[in-house]
Amino acid sequence: MKARKLLKDLGLPERDLHELPDSGKRFPDGAQYRVEIPSVEGPRVLEAVVEEARRREVHVHRVSQGSGIMLLTDAEIREMCAMSREAGMELSLFVGSRAGWDTGAGVVSSGGKTLGAQHRGQDQLAYAIEDVLRGASLGLRGTLVADAGLLWILRDLKASGELPEDFVVKVSVQLAAANAAAVGAMEDLGADTYNVPTDLSLAQLAAIRTATNLPLDVYVEAPDDFGGFVRHYEIPEIVRVASPVYVKFGLSNAPNVYPSGIHLEDTAIKLGRERVRRARLGLDLLERYYPDAETTPPGASFPGIPATEERV
Repeated sequence: MKARKLLKDLGLPERDLHELPDSGKRFPDGAQYRVEIPSVEGPRVLEAVVEEARRREVHVHRVSQGSGIMLLTDAEIREMCAMSREAGMELSLFVGSRAGWDTGAGVVSSGGKTLGAQHRGQDQLAYAIEDVLRGASLGLRGTLVADAGLLWILRDLKASGELPEDFVVKVSVQLAAANAAAVGAMEDLGADTYNVPTDLSLAQLAAIRTATNLPLDVYVEAPDDFGGFVRHYEIPEIVRVASPVYVKFGLSNAPNVYPSGIHLEDTAIKLGRERVRRARLGLDLLERYYPDAETTPPGASFPGIPATEERV
């Protein structure tokens, strides 16, 4: 097949790697995996996640949030930054505003639903940039994006010094690059870590890994609106073939709380605690079936951990 030769000539894998080779790539500290808890929607949810993680002896390396920087007060962002910094965790907050919450009708059409997390027009793009700059000014060192244009702009803002060099740009699962070429393009646009679609097979993940050095964020349990998959038994193989990888514990059979706030806080806290419990279950499987897998130890320093405001 000519296409396979053309892919190879471009430095891309010719096919999905069904032989599931070991990944020799690692985080800078030599770790194969880190743990991410998503949908941590505010200070009280973060507080519950940190407490639950200590109680269950789960080392969480990153927490992420989906409602957006725009729906948090300065005081709330400062508090989340302080808690994450003390716990030695990355904090990644989504940007706003996004098309799904705007006045346009395209995202509610049958063919336009995937556009919901992108930025509709230049005004929304400007609002998103303001969101990121505001977060960075309060000590935030990581943001979650789902728009290729914003990704490109943030790359250049980091290069120009408008954003800190250690600011981590995490690409959302909603941008949905699903093959090695597409993920490689996201890396070229400035992604620092990439959340792949939730339904990729091990062979597909292995092929993507050969084409990028980015950490891959992989849902091992996905929210219902992303498939509801529970892939806990695949964690050892995901770590082996896709490292460096963030093992990401979403929650199946759970309500969607976006955009969140005080009106949903009790539910969001319970969901956060259960995600940590799921992480304990998944890590127990990893220890049982791949005990030699290496992770970043507590106390380590790495990009994405919030800074004090004085460093901005």
